[in-house]
Amino acid sequence: MNTISFLGCSSMKPSCRFLITRKGTNLFGPAKYHHTLTGSLSRNHFSFDCNKQFLTYPFRFLGFRSITCDAQKSFCMSNFCLRQPRFISGSSYGVCTTKPTSRGFSFIARVASKVKEYSTSVDKRANDKNFEKNFVQSGSSVKPLVLERIDKGGNVAGDEESKIGAAVEANSEITNKENTESVKRAELVTPKREESDIEKEAWKLLNEAVVMYCGSPVGTVAANDPGDKQPLNYDQVFIRDFVPSALAFLLRGEGEIVRNFLLHNLQLQSWEKTVDCYSPGQGLMPASFKVRTVPLDGNKFEEVLDPDFGESAIGRVAPVDSGLWWIILLRAYGKITGDYSLQERVDVQTGIKLILNLCLTDGFDMFPSLLVTDGSCMIDRRMGIHGHPLEIQALFYSALRCSREMLVVNEGSKNLVRAINNRLSALSFHIREYYWVDMKKINEIYRYKTEEYSMDATNKFNIYPEQIPLWLMDWIPEEGGYLIGNLQPAHMDFRFFTLGNLWSVVSSLGTPKQNEAILNLFEAKWDDLMGHMPLKICYPALESEDWRIITGSDPKNTPWSYHNGGSWPTLLWQFTLACIKMGRLALAQKAVALAEKRLAAERWPEYYDTRTGKFIGKQSRLYQTWTIAGFLTSKTLLENPEMASLLFWEEDYELLEICVCALNKSGRKKCSRGAAKSQILI
Repeated sequence: MNTISFLGCSSMKPSCRFLITRKGTNLFGPAKYHHTLTGSLSRNHFSFDCNKQFLTYPFRFLGFRSITCDAQKSFCMSNFCLRQPRFISGSSYGVCTTKPTSRGFSFIARVASKVKEYSTSVDKRANDKNFEKNFVQSGSSVKPLVLERIDKGGNVAGDEESKIGAAVEANSEITNKENTESVKRAELVTPKREESDIEKEAWKLLNEAVVMYCGSPVGTVAANDPGDKQPLNYDQVFIRDFVPSALAFLLRGEGEIVRNFLLHNLQLQSWEKTVDCYSPGQGLMPASFKVRTVPLDGNKFEEVLDPDFGESAIGRVAPVDSGLWWIILLRAYGKITGDYSLQERVDVQTGIKLILNLCLTDGFDMFPSLLVTDGSCMIDRRMGIHGHPLEIQALFYSALRCSREMLVVNEGSKNLVRAINNRLSALSFHIREYYWVDMKKINEIYRYKTEEYSMDATNKFNIYPEQIPLWLMDWIPEEGGYLIGNLQPAHMDFRFFTLGNLWSVVSSLGTPKQNEAILNLFEAKWDDLMGHMPLKICYPALESEDWRIITGSDPKNTPWSYHNGGSWPTLLWQFTLACIKMGRLALAQKAVALAEKRLAAERWPEYYDTRTGKFIGKQSRLYQTWTIAGFLTSKTLLENPEMASLLFWEEDYELLEICVCALNKSGRKKCSRGAAKSQILI
């Protein structure tokens, strides 16, 4: 049995001592080590005494258990295990204190010299093929030994550490340098004007939505409506919902909550998830998690994390977008804070690889786009988006570009990096060439010949011209265009999906000309896509027989409501980011001003109904956190547009030069990219 013991008390004394022991047998053979870690709280200093040789293989922290009772101070213990249980108790990188302390500060115990094997940054072991194989296949992850205390009273650690994101890492010149860079970056987002009453209220509500776990912030609840007697799962922390909250905190210089969120979800990734005796791939990230308090004997209790991988969701659909958003947020954390050590950790690198292995697994599909089922992203109910929805492709493309930036290239990862480059090239060509529609392209489809059997076929997906909806012929503007919602054999979903198009602009999945045309479409069709409240999640809504057949007569997705043409204010931050990238600042300011008139007065609804977004949604939750966070992030980006460059990607002209089909070597006809390249690279 593997154990770890902590000896100490929660009161503020000048020093504390930890005794750590481990005994166990693993596939690497028996191991035993014993060392003492001594810390001086008054000097922020740690010393390490190594009594025996340390183990050189990775293991997984289960987490700390926090136990308290009325008669004693809180103390912590932890268990090691190679197989994660359903719940995780305590914190894998923080002392669990369930009672607030009046004074305190945060610091991290780092291992040095002889115990470098336990370092969480990538080191020479990452170049070892055997290590990489065992590490990735077993899903083991290295968790650091960290002691954290949160400053809730007097500012012991200094003024610059009074915010959430501040931390002191002992004996680390690199970390001190990174913290200095973080402070400089934070200065960029210092408000240039006094915040309005609406912004002050929004920040107050966002801070009230923060979820604490063992004394540390780990995320924000989906909605925090005090009048809601049946919150369902709106009291949980969702990965996709937390992204705008994370950006709002990061842009304000508060990074700790984001770091904690990233690491806790990384732990949850390795857990068992089963539906009817079947388990999905190992790299799956949870859709959400909830902090629960579990009573123990007497007056004792412990905090546990209870994740949902889709086994409790409506329809039991796995959240494909969760892992993609996690990777995107990981990159944003490094870009904004300047702390790249997090993404260099061995366990974080492994988490990225597990997600990518899940996405890049070979299958039967002939297309580079990611094949998913209905309800696997923000639109998490049946809406006819199964197949290759644009939203997933745009997030997938972004996650691949993020991973290419963050992965440490070595012998164990070079094949994965090569696969990423190949997939990026194929995916960008596929989306730009086959998903794009404008007046010219629609006219081309209108004249398609069908049933073509040839390598030179124009109508490669055998699309029947009769599929072009009548509304589209009158709706498409002369100077605009967009990427369609889905593409499969003999099927094009011509609906306009806002998130997928906006994120295609942000990630440069579309060409510069296409990105400009997408924003032209927003401007030309402002009344349809913005109306009284930005932004439509999709346009147009499914009505009559289409609604009955495609949604299964879903009472929540009635026409022009919820995911079926509802208006979602949280999309405002993505619209703002896309506008700043394309130099259309006035367009973003117009949308934010429109939302600002109503959101606070109407208590920050989740979504709006009707064709123009005139009414609050019939089942809309109030005080929806990502509505609040989306507004704050938009305001901050508009106030500091230079920060937006840290969150979007510029065009990569080298991607389309990579062609892996090698048709010229097989004697077959020339690759179809040759003829299209002049059109795509514009």
